[in-house]
Amino acid sequence: MTSKFLKFASKLLPNFAASKNLFGANAGSRGRGRGKLMALGGVVTGGVGLLLYALEASVDASSDCVHPPKHKWTDSGLLSALDKEGVRRGYQVYKEVCSSCHSLQYIAYRNLVNVCMTESEAKAEAEQITVRDGPNDDGEYFDRPGKLSDYLPAPYENEEAARSANNGAYPPDLSYIVSARKGGENYIFALLTGYCEPPAGFVLQDGQYYNPYFSGGAISMSQIISNESVTYEDPEISASASQIAKDVCTFLKWTSEPESDERKKLLIKLVLMSTFLIGISYYIKRFKWSSLKSRKIIFVPSKGNESSEGNSNGNGNCGDH
Repeated sequence: MTSKFLKFASKLLPNFAASKNLFGANAGSRGRGRGKLMALGGVVTGGVGLLLYALEASVDASSDCVHPPKHKWTDSGLLSALDKEGVRRGYQVYKEVCSSCHSLQYIAYRNLVNVCMTESEAKAEAEQITVRDGPNDDGEYFDRPGKLSDYLPAPYENEEAARSANNGAYPPDLSYIVSARKGGENYIFALLTGYCEPPAGFVLQDGQYYNPYFSGGAISMSQIISNESVTYEDPEISASASQIAKDVCTFLKWTSEPESDERKKLLIKLVLMSTFLIGISYYIKRFKWSSLKSRKIIFVPSKGNESSEGNSNGNGNCGDH
C-alpha cells in the first residue's frame, strides 16, 4: 500500500521520489513509510486548500461587476427565522411587479398556506387563474379555475415567446434565484436598487440599462422598483424602493429554501437530544464500563494442579535414574 501511494505521489510531484533524504534514508521501514504517507496527505490537503482559495479569490476579484454590500437579514442567524409578514408583502410585490416577466414554476399555491396566507386565502388566490386541464371522459380538454395543487402560472408559453417579448433576453425563473446567485439576498437587493447612469465611454445597446452589480454592467431588465411601486395593506409600512426590494428578496429567499425554518428547528432538537445522549453515554462509559475495561485477568493454578505436576515430575526423575 505504501509503495502504491508513493508511486501516485511521484506522478503528482515529480521531485518527490527523487528527494530520498526528505524523510530519512531508511525508506523501507514501517514508521518512516507511515511518516511519508502523512506528509503526502498534508501536501495534497494543502494543495487542494490552496486551489479552492485561488478559485474563490478569482471569483471575488472579478472586475466586470461591483460586489454587493452585505445587509443583516432577519433569517441570517442560526436561530433566526424568516419574516412571514415580509414574505407576504414580497409575494404581493412579485404578483404585481415581477410576475409579468418572471415565473415561479416550482412554487404551488399550496406552498403559500401557513406561510404568507391562510388556506382560504390561498384557495381564493388560486381560483383567480384559469388552468387548461383534461382530457375528460369525452377526451376533450377544458378550462377550470385554479386549485391549491396548481403551480403559479408562467407569463409566457415558452422560452422563444419570452425572448421575443424581451428583445432576445430570457427572464430567468425566480424559484431558486437567491440560492443560484453568489451573494444571495444581498445580490438581488443590490441589483434591484443599483440602477444608475453609465460611466463615460460605456456603450449600451437599445433596450439595455446600466447596473454596476450585474455582470458586464449592461442588463436588459429596466428599473421596475421605485417608490410607491406597490401599495401595502399596512399603512405603517412605507412603500419605499428599498422596502419593496427588501420584501421581494425575503419572499425569494423563502421560495429558494421553503424548509429553512424547519431545518433550523430540527437542528435545535438535534443539539438538545445529542447533548442528552452524549451525557448518558459518558456516564455509562465512565461508571459502568470502567471496571470491565480496567480489569486484568490472571490465571492462578490451583494447589491440586501444582501437586499433581510435582508428582509427575518426581516420577519422571526417578525413571531417569
